[in-house]
Amino acid sequence: MRIDAQLAATVAVAIDEGSFDAAARRLHITPSAVSQRIKAVEQQLGRVVVVRSRPVRATEAGEALVRLARQVQLLEHDAVAAFGLGDVDGAVPRIRVPLAVNADSMATWFLAPIARVAQRHPIDVDLHRDDQDYTARLLESGEVMAAVTSESAPVGGSAVTPLGVLEYRAMATAGYVSRWLPHGATPEALQMAPFVDFDRRDDLQQDWLRARGVDPWSVPRHYVPASHDFSQAVRLGLGWGLIPAPQASDDLVELGGRPTRVPLYWQQWNLRSPLLDALAAEVLSEARRVLAPL
Repeated sequence: MRIDAQLAATVAVAIDEGSFDAAARRLHITPSAVSQRIKAVEQQLGRVVVVRSRPVRATEAGEALVRLARQVQLLEHDAVAAFGLGDVDGAVPRIRVPLAVNADSMATWFLAPIARVAQRHPIDVDLHRDDQDYTARLLESGEVMAAVTSESAPVGGSAVTPLGVLEYRAMATAGYVSRWLPHGATPEALQMAPFVDFDRRDDLQQDWLRARGVDPWSVPRHYVPASHDFSQAVRLGLGWGLIPAPQASDDLVELGGRPTRVPLYWQQWNLRSPLLDALAAEVLSEARRVLAPL
């Protein structure tokens, strides 16, 4: 069986855009044509590939088609560049590059290498932000080509490169410490002192409290789900929080204890692609400059 590349690409666009109408606008066809293409590939495969929800989402079979479509597009882009077969002006067509990265890496070091690659290659970067414990799932599903992740074991069809360790320090303002922790970060004081949490899937602060014998779920907390705003909330005295080492500054006081270390890895499709290799090289170079060694 041969899967039509155009049909697979239509499934990928529908998943990217979230609806048949939006996919139609991107592909310059009608929503009916999008629906017909997806029905055609479902009939060919004998299984549903797209769940018609809001937004639409891929089934397991659909995820395999999305991976196929992205890999074909990447290899085609590399071939066009290698043969010099650009448009009438000789320019290589732009390619969308979806990547997954955790919020703290995006806020502290990841954008610089991406910008350098974008200066040399005609790419449109599409960043998917998620916790480092979950970004590898986006790679496995085919939503992204590469990911910064805390998982050292490769997901199916991927290669892994160690990046380094992002260190976090428990910090607060001097005024906050004076009010809530005047005798130090004791378990009794930490039980009452409010802290800043990123979101309900982030467990860094909870693990730090547990290591000090404190039940984190009985401690007051504020949810601030953005990396820059999280550190700003700590600087405004809203609570204490674990601050990434690159964001630490003299206006904050360390609460003590060893830094929390989060090892990070670069996982990407296991394809020989000059574009992906260039991206990986820049990411690895920046990570070695900013992150602590593993």
